[in-house]
Amino acid sequence: MKTTRHATYNLNYHIVWLPKYRQSVLKGEVASRVRSILHEIADDKGVEILDLTVQPDHVHLFVSSPPKNEPALLANWFKGISSRKYNHRYADHDGEKIGWARGYYAGTAGNVSSETVENYIQQHKEGDL
Repeated sequence: MKTTRHATYNLNYHIVWLPKYRQSVLKGEVASRVRSILHEIADDKGVEILDLTVQPDHVHLFVSSPPKNEPALLANWFKGISSRKYNHRYADHDGEKIGWARGYYAGTAGNVSSETVENYIQQHKEGDL
């Protein structure tokens, strides 16, 4: 469990996106650079990367994020900022820009059982507040 000033949470998101035209461009040094940039973005935004896989034709990102960050915002951050940073840093040197397809997949994952939720509710009944 993680906390902010006003919330206790366990929100984990699996986000997947593709390069434009599903080209297999995420190989070798390009994949390494993208991976590094995604970690920079997570650090800047206060999001924890739980797992990350950069495949030649798609990216799998598993992150834990505070409740204020909706999945669409996370996808937009990681896709938009990563392409801008990559293209600014490396496109002049390598001549190849990175662009992402418009869509993405987002799913949620957590590890709280119904028993845990029931115990939490029981501990925080109205009289206990």
